[in-house]
Parts: sequence; C-alpha cells; structure tokens
Amino acid sequence: MSPALPVHDGFGKDPRPDPRHARCSKLARLLPSLLDFVFLTPVFLIFGRMNGARVLLGDGDTGWHIRTGEWILAHRQIPTHDIFSYTRPDQPWYAWEWLSDVLMALVHKAGGLQAVVLGSILLICLTFTLLYRLVLRRCRNPAIAYCVTAVAAAGSAIHWLARPHLFTLLFVVIFYAALETRHPRKLFYLPLVMVIWTNLHGGFFIGIVLVGAYAAGEWTAALLSEGPRRTAAFAQGNLYAALAAACFVATFVNPYTWHLHRHLLEYLTHPAYFEGIQEFLPISFQHPLARFYEPMLFLAPAAAFWHLWRRQYSVFILIALWMHLSLLAVRNVPVFLLIAAPPVGAALAEGFRHVPGHAAAKWLRNLAEAAGRTSAMLTRTGLQPRWHLVCVLAFLLLAVRMYTPAAGPQFQAEYDPAVYPKQALLDLRSTDRVFTDDEWGDYLIYHSHPARKVFIDGRSDFYGPEFEKQYLDILHTRGQWRKTLDSFHVDTILARAETPLCSALTESPGWKQVHNDGVAVIFHRVPSL
Repeated sequence: MSPALPVHDGFGKDPRPDPRHARCSKLARLLPSLLDFVFLTPVFLIFGRMNGARVLLGDGDTGWHIRTGEWILAHRQIPTHDIFSYTRPDQPWYAWEWLSDVLMALVHKAGGLQAVVLGSILLICLTFTLLYRLVLRRCRNPAIAYCVTAVAAAGSAIHWLARPHLFTLLFVVIFYAALETRHPRKLFYLPLVMVIWTNLHGGFFIGIVLVGAYAAGEWTAALLSEGPRRTAAFAQGNLYAALAAACFVATFVNPYTWHLHRHLLEYLTHPAYFEGIQEFLPISFQHPLARFYEPMLFLAPAAAFWHLWRRQYSVFILIALWMHLSLLAVRNVPVFLLIAAPPVGAALAEGFRHVPGHAAAKWLRNLAEAAGRTSAMLTRTGLQPRWHLVCVLAFLLLAVRMYTPAAGPQFQAEYDPAVYPKQALLDLRSTDRVFTDDEWGDYLIYHSHPARKVFIDGRSDFYGPEFEKQYLDILHTRGQWRKTLDSFHVDTILARAETPLCSALTESPGWKQVHNDGVAVIFHRVPSL
C-alpha cells in the first residue's frame, strides 16, 4: 500500500481530533474541501481571468487533430502519408499523436467542440490536483501547497490549449509522484505507462529525463559519500538507470517503431524550427500570465540550492535543467513549473517552520504563525471524508452553460470569430486552391476536410524547414513568393487583414479582392488574357 499523506499543522504538530469526535455527518460530506478548490482552480482561471472556453481553442491545431482521429476511426489504420495538403500529397507523415487524435475524435463525435474543451479542462484540473497532492506530501502544509500549486497552474496557463500536450503535463506529474514515493510497485508500472504516453504525445521523452535525473542524483550522492551510504546510493542509481532504460525500450511500442525517434530527434534539433514557431520562442515577460512564472524563477533556484545542501541532488539537476529549457522556449514553461512546485513548497514550508523561533521581523513571524494556524485548520477539515459533489456539480453547470446557445462569449466553445475567418469561409468556392497561413490552414481542415486540401497547416515537422521557408517568404512577400504561388497553382488567397501579403495583393493587378470583413480578405487570381 502507498503511504498515507502526512498529518501536521505546518509546524510538525499532530492536529488530529480525538477519534470519538472524528465522525462527521452526511451533510458535512457534501461541503467543499480544499481539494475541491484545488481541482476547480483551473476553471476559475479560465473563466475568471482568461478568455473562457475560447482560450482552449486559441490554436488551430485542435482541428487537424480531430480530423486525423476521424480518419483513423474510418479507415481502421494509422496514416503513414499526408491526407490534408495539396502541396505535399501522399508524402510520408508521422501521426505520432494518433492515440490523442482518436480520443479527441471520439469526444468530438459525442459532443462537438464543447466536449473537446470540457475534456481538456478536466485533464488540466486532474493534473493540478495530483500536483497539489505531490506538493503537500513534500511540504506537509496545505496552505503552502495550495498557494504553490495555484501559482504553477496560473503560470502554466500560458500554454493551455485543447491539444495532446495536455496529456504530457498529466504524465509528468504521474511519473514525478511515482519517483518521489520510491515505491517499487509504482516504479515497476512506469514502463507500461510510458507505452501509453508515447502514443499520446511526443513529449514522452520527458519521462525518461525525469528518471535519468534521479539516477544521476543517486550516482552523485554515491560519489560524494562513503561506506554503506555510498553502496546504497550506487544501487539506487543503478535501479533508476535500469528503469530509464526500460522506459526507453517501451517507447518503441508505437506504429512507427524507431522511425518515430529519428523523426522527433531531427525535428527537435533543427535550428530553423526555433526561429519561426511561436511556442519554440522564449517567453515574453510582457504576457499577463508571466507574472506567475517570474516568482518561480526566484524561488526555484533557492529551493534547488537548499536541496543541494541537503544532498538531494536529483532535485537540483531537475530544476537547473528545466529552468534553462523554460527560458529557451515558452512551451517548456508548464513543465518547469510542475517540476519546481514540490521542491519550492518543501523549502517554503521549512522556512516558515523556523521563522517563529528566530529573530525575524514581526510581520514575518506573524505571517508564519498565520500560515501555521491556517495549515492546522485545513488539515483538520481535510481529514473529514468528502464526496466531492461540488466538483461534479461545477462541471455539470459548466457543461450546461457551454451547451446553452444564449451563453456569453466566454462559454462558447468555438474558434474566436475575431481571430479566425468565420465569415470568409462562407465566400470560399469549393474549387478554390487556397493559400492561407498555417493556423488558418488548421481552421480550414476542421471546417472543410475532406472536401478541401490546404497549402500548409500546423504540422511543421511534416512540411520541413525548406518548405516552411517558402511559405514564410509568401507570407512576408519576400524573394520569389509570386513564383512559388504560381508553381502550386494557387488561385485564391485568404489573408489576414492589414498584413504585408494583403497590402501587396491589393496593389497587384494579378489579384482581385472579393471579400473583406476586417478579419480576413479573400483575393482571386485574375485570369491572364
């Protein structure tokens, strides 16, 4: 059996009531607990601080993932060649998130985009509930655990989208929790979990990195120790190394076997992708959600060195690695926050436990004492069993609002018409050979596949850096952009209003504007005489 969560009041005292008074009424079980608030925190963020349901559809990739899953269900096979474009027809394609695509297609078939968004929110809520339990296990202080988890959730919201990478966030926490418990049975199951992770999302390698960091931490401890501690650390490190190897072998259980690894390695190491793809670029600290990322940039190094002083080398390795990666690419920020949260929580709790006994400022002592009292109260109430009906009712109410036609914009699970060409789509001819940007290409796939093929979409790994350069040249009207359009026989261009391409086409005698709604502009090629 896995160990129970520790009981404490924030300062190491046991706040459990007398067993004779521990029974609670059925009515009390209906009351919300802190765990309910943790579970619903992402919902509060999405609908209270962000753009509501539409924020999960802020990236067009959701569309082609759904249509890929539908293709798989219809043909009973995994695609090996392109099914969406007219520029690279029948070229080899790795649908390496095929299992996520199938799940998204099934959910979409059952309830449309509303169900896809609700499912994504449920995944996010589950991820941060598990993270809270992990932080609580490390810091033994519910108040601190909740605050750290909430900050991690708010910071990671910068990359909350209805896409397969949400599964990676969930599996990062699952792997992390199993490694922290050091329970042999839980560690034994990780390679089996890795098989599922590999077929859900390409971020599966993060699990191997996590296990490898624990192996490196134990080996470091062995090199810096003597006697029985040295022997035990080497043995533990070897166990983690064997586990990492088993997880790596498990990743070959996928439809493409080792070809998937070669493809991902080429994709993730090619410098061109880190220059033109937004989520591979560094985070903008002007983003409203960056304010929640910044505190962790200060707290995580302090926690890392505190754990280093305590000879917990794997924590130092993980924080140093993922802090560096989060500064390189915005898509790594959520993973960094998940990994940093438990050690930050542990370091903060340790600091608060020592404040009352030291000559600290009065306000700091008062804050520490208040945190202790709050923790004791939350621990006592947390011991009472709950039915968590609050979470169930909250999701039911959310679903009702999202399926109500008269619901406000925040509850409409649709691509934002102020950003996507909803009106322009009505004026596109079925015979048009359309050029548009990759995000709107995703949008066309969702609304028009299989009737319409696209010039490009969000599968940057499929199109490759050379084709991406041609595409960007057209978008920014550079070089031989007109010849590239001619070579692919493009007769219709769907351009964003007030862009270089839109301006160039307006002034070109070879193109005629036929639609302009302020969001999108449609140009038709003028036939040559």
